[in-house]
Amino acid sequence: MTLKEKCPIVEFKDFGDERGRLVVVEGRHSIPFDIARVFYIYGSDSTVIRGQHANRNSEFVLINVAGKSKVRVTDTHEEFVARLDKPRTGIYIPAMIWKEMYDFSEDSVLLVLASTHYDGGEYIRDYAKYSEIMKKKS
Repeated sequence: MTLKEKCPIVEFKDFGDERGRLVVVEGRHSIPFDIARVFYIYGSDSTVIRGQHANRNSEFVLINVAGKSKVRVTDTHEEFVARLDKPRTGIYIPAMIWKEMYDFSEDSVLLVLASTHYDGGEYIRDYAKYSEIMKKKS
């Protein structure tokens, strides 16, 4: 399975009429997990790099609900960059995928849906350590 298959771009249903648009995201329906935690990143600019970690257990869906940003993902064998610039589009990131979010527009609000509650112990924040772990898994 390729990295793009592991980390697919997700298109959410976009409803609307003359009153405006409505996007619905539901755990176990439009995303593959129950949502345990929600947070968002804003106030970053084009020079800031967020993330720079992998999670041992958590899965994520990232959606730029305003503005735009880029998400670089890698499993040490492959990498690709997703451009998030539509509030109805996100990227699914499973556990043990390294992620970096960057190139935020001034109005960017990056919504993150997580499968677990926060546990700092499950974060791998050193890329060399992550690479070593992934090498052992291969």
